[in-house]
Amino acid sequence: MTDNNTNVGAVDTPAPSETTRGGGSRRPPVDILENAEALSVVVDLPGVRGDDIDVRFDDGALTVHGKFADDGASAHDYLVRETGAGDFLRTFQVGELIDASRISAEHNNGVLTLTLPKIEAVKPRKIPVSVH
Repeated sequence: MTDNNTNVGAVDTPAPSETTRGGGSRRPPVDILENAEALSVVVDLPGVRGDDIDVRFDDGALTVHGKFADDGASAHDYLVRETGAGDFLRTFQVGELIDASRISAEHNNGVLTLTLPKIEAVKPRKIPVSVH
């Protein structure tokens, strides 16, 4: 997977990359982690309800789209507001080393965690040595 046309992992890992599109969409922060079984994409979405998140996989692209809700009228005027309302969008190109049929998503306390399992052939395994 690649992020913003920037390689997130080494050349030989199934690391994600992201394609950025112009427009008014916000880009919530993302962490990408890897272990022997899967990649995890962790997206910080404070204040976003799970019903306002749309995750799709199509033609090798994993897309996370949604909306930061407006908190309504405030009795105060904002001097600085870094948590404004509006759409967000992240699109990651997923490599062939990911089992797309087993991708899962979980939203908990403002954090979206996408799990991208590796295909069996990519997982490290111990090869026994036979002694004769």
